[in-house]
Amino acid sequence: MSNQMIYLMYSTVVKLIVLLTALPLHECAHAWVADKLGDHTARYQGRLTLNPLRHLDPMGAILMLVAGFGWAKPVPINPRNFKNPKQGMALSALAGPLSNLLLAFVSAILYKVFAYAGIAADGMWLLTSLADIFYLMMSLNVGLAVFNLLPIPPLDGSRLFTVFLPPRQYFQIMQYERYIQLALFAAIFLGLLNGPLNWIESVVYRGFDFLTGFVDVIARALL
Repeated sequence: MSNQMIYLMYSTVVKLIVLLTALPLHECAHAWVADKLGDHTARYQGRLTLNPLRHLDPMGAILMLVAGFGWAKPVPINPRNFKNPKQGMALSALAGPLSNLLLAFVSAILYKVFAYAGIAADGMWLLTSLADIFYLMMSLNVGLAVFNLLPIPPLDGSRLFTVFLPPRQYFQIMQYERYIQLALFAAIFLGLLNGPLNWIESVVYRGFDFLTGFVDVIARALL
């Protein structure tokens, strides 16, 4: 079996894992923060759960498997239930991408642990395979976080607009949400977002490499 086929198998398996774990955690994080801030809408609609069946969106799931980034069904949030609607919307929107960055950070640590363990074990297949899997999990979660922070409906970044834009202007923009979504799909399939997204992701990778430097120090001391 060629290395390309092996990588494709790893990639597909990891995308499925991310689809069934990271996306539900992403949406549950939205629901949990909103619930803590006073809006119980998601709880009443059964979205305060890690059950992937409650969260997955068909189009977002397909894009996750094909392109490596996507979205789930947006968690219902009623800003009128927050003491501070702008702050509540911003914090609940930010919770999803932050959950993906947390998973990515844990995956980055595990990637380094298994990569160094593989070196110590003279390239043992199981250890190097686990390192590859956790590297892919890190990259996919970083991709999800960065993609979902774009200020474009239906992504989380559009909810952050509530902090920076007056309500009137925000709702004027949201009137064209359907057309903006179509433009987003077109940009994805034409690859127009690849350059900016890759650049932002590379910055996040460098940050993770720095923050996980303690693993390098320990491993080099032991090897």
